[in-house]
Parts: sequence; C-alpha cells; structure tokens
Amino acid sequence: MRFLLIDTCGSEGSVALADTTLAEAVVAVEILPGRTASERLVPAVRRVMEACGWRLGELTAVVVVHGPGSFTGVRVGLSAAKGLSEAGGVPLIAVSRLALLAAAVESEVVHAVLDAGRGEFYYGQYLGRDCLREVLLTGEETLAAASGGVVAVCEARVAEALAELHPHVVPGPCAEDALAFAVERAAAGRFDDAALLDANYLRRTDAEIFAKPKSKPESMTR
Repeated sequence: MRFLLIDTCGSEGSVALADTTLAEAVVAVEILPGRTASERLVPAVRRVMEACGWRLGELTAVVVVHGPGSFTGVRVGLSAAKGLSEAGGVPLIAVSRLALLAAAVESEVVHAVLDAGRGEFYYGQYLGRDCLREVLLTGEETLAAASGGVVAVCEARVAEALAELHPHVVPGPCAEDALAFAVERAAAGRFDDAALLDANYLRRTDAEIFAKPKSKPESMTR
C-alpha cells in the first residue's frame, strides 16, 4: 500500500509518503515550519511525490489529519487532501489528531488532551484505536473526565494545567503517525466520502459564536 499523509493541524505541519511493502515504510517526510501550510503544503506534496517518482493515481489513499487544531491549518489540510483525492481518483482517509496522540501512549484506555485556548481543552477518550468520545471541555471538566486514567499530552501548557493527573508528555503528532490508522482502514475498505467529510473542529468558529441571530420577518412576529 502507498499513502500520501498530511497533517497541518499543529504549530508546524508535515507531509509524508509511505510504502508498506518496504522495511522502512516511510520513504519521505517534509516539515512545514510555523503556520505556513497555506503557502507551502501543495508545493511540498509536489516535491516529495516527484522526488520519489510517485503519481497520485498510484496511491492507495490520501490520508489527512482533520483536527482538532488550528482552524486555518485544519481547513488548509483538509481542502488539499480532498482536492488531491479527487484529482488522483483515489480514496480519502481522515484521522483525528486526538487519536494520534492517544496512540502514542501504551494503555488500554487513554485520555488524550490538546490545548484549545481560552482555558478550554480538546479531549478524546480512546480504547485502543476506537474513539469513545471527543469533546471540547473546560479545565475542571477535563480534570474530572481524565481523573484516575492514563493521560497523553504533547503541549507544556496542557501538562502544567493537568499536572495533578501526572500526564504522559509525548512529541506532537505528525503526518507519518497516521500510517498505522491508514493501513488498518484501507485493509478494511473503510474510506471517507470526500463530499461529506467535514473538519473535526470540536468548537464553533468565532463567526458562529458571535453571529447575531437573524431577525424574523415582521409578519412572523405578529
């Protein structure tokens, strides 16, 4: 199986190519520094594909980490992955960033936590690779939800906020971390519908939060 893997959800993005027939499956990685995915993602995909002599149509699937994370990063990565999937006529697989974080810690049940800003956290409870739930929580709610369990974090600010839970601090997820999920999904024929797949934001945008409700026509208020 050959995969193009994309992750632009975090403070830096990455693109990877993987061929599962090789002893070292990951054959190319390119890092997108800072929050530059909108300018650098597509050129990076082109470079790694050309360097390896791969064509889009030869891929088993395009794999994208579709959030939660930076609104812009999530949107850029997902849009590019959908376009590449459509252009190459190949399937699409989306993987949650919380799933990748949970998979970094060996335990039957893992509570994965990412910083959502504004004193809130993206929280995911995972049983192996199965998602039990993902939700946006306050600090107090996160402490209660993960109390007594194995907690995985990748950000110093989150580790500090959840210090009483003694979290496992692991490196931030990157594109190649999605390979194990992609292999499992492709083998089972579990692909996503590009037309229906949405970003895994877990929170509403500022525009949605602060949008004024539409006033009803005068005739409906009488």
